[in-house]
Amino acid sequence: MATFDSLPVHPDIVRSLKDNHITELSPVQAATLPITLDNRDVMAQAQTGSGKTLAFAIPCIQAVDTSLFHPQAIILCPTRELAEQVAEQVRMAARYIPNLKVLTLCGGQPMGPQIQSLKHGSHIVVGTPGRVMDHVQRRRLDLSGIRCRVLDEADRMLDMGFEEDLSIIFSAVPAQVQTLLMSATYTDEVASIAQTYLQQAEHVDVTSQQSHTPAIEQVAYETLPHTKMQTLKAVLTHYQPASAIVFCNTRRQVAEVVDELITEGFSADGLQGDMEQQARTDVLMRFASDALNVLVATDVAARGLDIEDVACVVNFSVSEEPEAHVHRIGRTARAGKQGIAVTLLTPEDVFHWKKITERAASAIPEKGAQALRFHKNRIVQPEYDCIVLQAGKKQKLRPGDLVGALTKDAEVPGEDIGNIAVQSSQSYIAIKLRSVKRAMRLFREGKIKGKRIRAKRLTS
Repeated sequence: MATFDSLPVHPDIVRSLKDNHITELSPVQAATLPITLDNRDVMAQAQTGSGKTLAFAIPCIQAVDTSLFHPQAIILCPTRELAEQVAEQVRMAARYIPNLKVLTLCGGQPMGPQIQSLKHGSHIVVGTPGRVMDHVQRRRLDLSGIRCRVLDEADRMLDMGFEEDLSIIFSAVPAQVQTLLMSATYTDEVASIAQTYLQQAEHVDVTSQQSHTPAIEQVAYETLPHTKMQTLKAVLTHYQPASAIVFCNTRRQVAEVVDELITEGFSADGLQGDMEQQARTDVLMRFASDALNVLVATDVAARGLDIEDVACVVNFSVSEEPEAHVHRIGRTARAGKQGIAVTLLTPEDVFHWKKITERAASAIPEKGAQALRFHKNRIVQPEYDCIVLQAGKKQKLRPGDLVGALTKDAEVPGEDIGNIAVQSSQSYIAIKLRSVKRAMRLFREGKIKGKRIRAKRLTS
């Protein structure tokens, strides 16, 4: 396998990647970086979890001259969650680049802090089209110095109706600019937008090379509309996944499934497009922290999620398009790990299911749901609780500060501390249930870096 230091990647970027145990190039990185580091345009087809973020983050970072205090690269993402994740990856890769500033501009977040951050200048802007367009139109964001622009998950952006927003944003960008377009599918709409914004672009398709796809075991269970909920519960207790995403086609279905699962004793919560940003973040952090076993979501709400180690995906509702089905099941078996994707089939799903099976790489077994039984005593419960702290990077808080305080002051065993995510003004910590009381006592009575920090446990 080729490595990053075999390419003209800045040594400080290579150093940061090595710190994070990233040395070998993924297929999408190997295919695109020689092109993009030569300052050429590229249109790449790659699924989420393929390493595509670093494939475009590295050329964006290398396009920046930190002596100039204005935006020189812009990365557009379809959802707030994906934008936050992309920004974190850019910051990670640029850790040793002195004075490089990354700014996130997303909807659903207060406008005031973003306006103040824009006044202080930034080099790379990562955001959602709606909010970026708003700042451009109000002349708070000057894109006249952009050298590199990225459309991440372009097909999703077009599905969500952002084409006009992109036109407004890019009208403020110089004509001669490097453009990188990432998309899981190459639809007519994506082809049209590529023709509009890319110049003499190389088209790279690595979807068939991604190692995680064969690791997904697919199976469909035939059921009836009035027994589908019972089948779902039976699937969850039969396979007993440590984590599962259940996909529904409507918000109403999401609410009904969540209510039924919670009533039965499952650890479940929903993700819907109309949720407030803070509520969305809390649910996602609980799920990523293994403090929530079942996440129920619509396709729109789940777009842009990049959560590792999802053991199982359940299609409570069959996707209406084969591409959406592929995108759903790609949430499991990430980075070569094993995963299972289960689809619940009713007679009314035959038309859409036929389109999906015709596009599948191999035959998908179909079984009768009567072979499954729901066993309440087999419901998997979380090992962790998720605690949110009202302090983060702005308060100079680091993961090491939290680990140190918990292990030393609260005497929480190191193995009881799970995922830690330090965000701008909040931090999330996963703590095993047996140590939650000790951790909460620390935050209630003790101090972190000499300061009291408010904390609460996140629950449904």
